[in-house]
Amino acid sequence: MINKWILGKEFRFEAAHQLPHHDGKCARLHGHSWRGVVYVSGTALTQSGPKSGMVMDYADIKTFLKPLLNDYLDHHFLNKTTGLENPTSEELAQWIFERLEQSGLSGLLAVRIDETCTSTCMYTRTPEADFQLITASNAIVMG
Repeated sequence: MINKWILGKEFRFEAAHQLPHHDGKCARLHGHSWRGVVYVSGTALTQSGPKSGMVMDYADIKTFLKPLLNDYLDHHFLNKTTGLENPTSEELAQWIFERLEQSGLSGLLAVRIDETCTSTCMYTRTPEADFQLITASNAIVMG
């Protein structure tokens, strides 16, 4: 059996978007209090030093998120700052995942975006078994 840990680091931001192709009220400019979670995984714990017993320090995940939040997400108009014409939760989750991947966040497993308290999306490129682990952990968190 291989040990595997999945860590989740939550982040929040306030932002506006517009879905110009939507056939309902979301075609109008509106905003949300967004919630997200970045999931990373690892198969080994650091054996010594200040990060002993950790797969990764949560503060390190936050360091990767900070420029995205400051420069593109928090209190921004997502259509403009992300370059997404139609920034749905699905497209935004993928956009964040790809930026974190490009910045070198090791062990990146998935990005979850909650557009509202009842609407959530998860983006991953992992095999089905890992995805099932993530969704199982979400079921526990969501109750």
